[in-house]
Amino acid sequence: MEVVPLPLKVHIKLDELIKERGISQRELSRLTGIRQPSINKMCNNTTQRLPLDNLGIICEVLKIDIADILVLVNESK
Repeated sequence: MEVVPLPLKVHIKLDELIKERGISQRELSRLTGIRQPSINKMCNNTTQRLPLDNLGIICEVLKIDIADILVLVNESK
């Protein structure tokens, strides 16, 4: 019998993380050098690509681990 994988999706928790720290998307953009529209797409989970360099810069600026920003969510729930 074949096991069918659950529909998992990568969720970016950036919006939650910046709200916890009390900074805006604009401020994160200034601190990281990443364009504000790109930050906005990550916060809204509408980005189609996530450059690893950007992810690394965000983790460094927010002093977090990559596991703190990316999570797998079950789409069927």
